[in-house]
Formats: sequence, structure tokens, C-alpha cells
Amino acid sequence: MHELQPYHLDVLKEVSNIGVAHAATALSNLIDNRIEMSVPNVRLTMIRDLPDQIGGAETKVAAIFLRMIGDASGSLYFITRTKDAETLVRAFTRDEHFQLDKPPYDELGLSAFQEIGNILAGSFLTSLANFTRLHLQPTVPGVAVDMAGAILTDGLISLLQVGDHAIVIDTEMKQSRDESRRLTGQFLFLPDPDSFSVLFHALGVEMDGKRGD
Repeated sequence: MHELQPYHLDVLKEVSNIGVAHAATALSNLIDNRIEMSVPNVRLTMIRDLPDQIGGAETKVAAIFLRMIGDASGSLYFITRTKDAETLVRAFTRDEHFQLDKPPYDELGLSAFQEIGNILAGSFLTSLANFTRLHLQPTVPGVAVDMAGAILTDGLISLLQVGDHAIVIDTEMKQSRDESRRLTGQFLFLPDPDSFSVLFHALGVEMDGKRGD
């Protein structure tokens, strides 16, 4: 993954922007309130540095994890601070009492967050599939609420043994009812090693910088 160049990330940013636009439309329809989403940045980051970029290892976050399967495989996380996750779930369920401050957490609210993550990840993978013409689909997502350090360094990523780097896709969203507040989150995209060349060749960019067929 350390061989990725800026033009690879530019391609992924274009794919991601289309994906979050579709996700924004789907979420807007579900909560009957217009949501705008954007991808301000796509970058390559060492996994050990990720907690610091989210606010520190002790920052409490909510995360969705799933696998990408099909013609290419990999792992995908969506991570956001718990306060932003609470805002999303409250808009989704109309439950102003939903909280992620301390367990037990409301199961309906967690299911709503899982569905939000499923929409976000599904839209990203649909966009990636449309660009690459590959068959890609997500598995059923899992949900975790914990400190960023526990999720990112002691949790599923280290168990998957996917390497030292992650592609980080920053996302921002806001609701028309509260345009002054921006909700932020990160997609962590970790294609499996043997899927890198498959994905980028299908995107028209070879790993050596040449244009694909």
C-alpha cells in the first residue's frame, strides 16, 4: 500500500465523492431532511497514527465494520465520534434520548446506526463497482462503540493482518435544519494485497503510474 501515489488517491476521491452523494440522497429520503455530504480529503496513513487523527486513542467513537467481497476483497470501516453518531441516530429514529455515553445502549438506535453505516458503505462500493465494472458487494456490517485506540489498534484491523497502512477517506455532512454544525467521520479502506492491482487496473490506473487499458 505504501506504493500508492497522489494520482491513485485522486481517483479514489472522485469515486468517493460520487458515492457519498448517493448516500446523502438515500439518507435524506429516510429522515425527510436534506443532508449534504462531501469528501474533503483522501490520504494514506499508518494504522498506528489513526487514533491521533481522530482525536486521540482515548476518544470514544462509534464504528461500522464490513468486508468487501466479489471480484476484489478488502475491509472497510466507517468511524465517527460518538456525539456525531448520536446526532445521526436521533435524526434517523426521532429519539432525542439516544445516547452512546455509557452502556447499555438502545438496540434500536444501534440498529439505526448500523443501517446508516450500511448505506454509506454500500454507496461507496456501488460507486467503486460502477467505475471499475467489477462485481463488489458488502457483507452485513458489525457495530462497535469503544475508544479509538481499542478499535483501531487492538481490534479487528490487527486481527485481519492487512498491513501497516490504511486509505483514509474523510467525510463531512450537515443537515439542512442545522447547517451550522458539520458532522465528520472517516472511511478506512483496506483492500486485500492481491486486490490492489485488480482495483486500480479496473480504474484505469496501474500501480506503476501508467494508464490502464
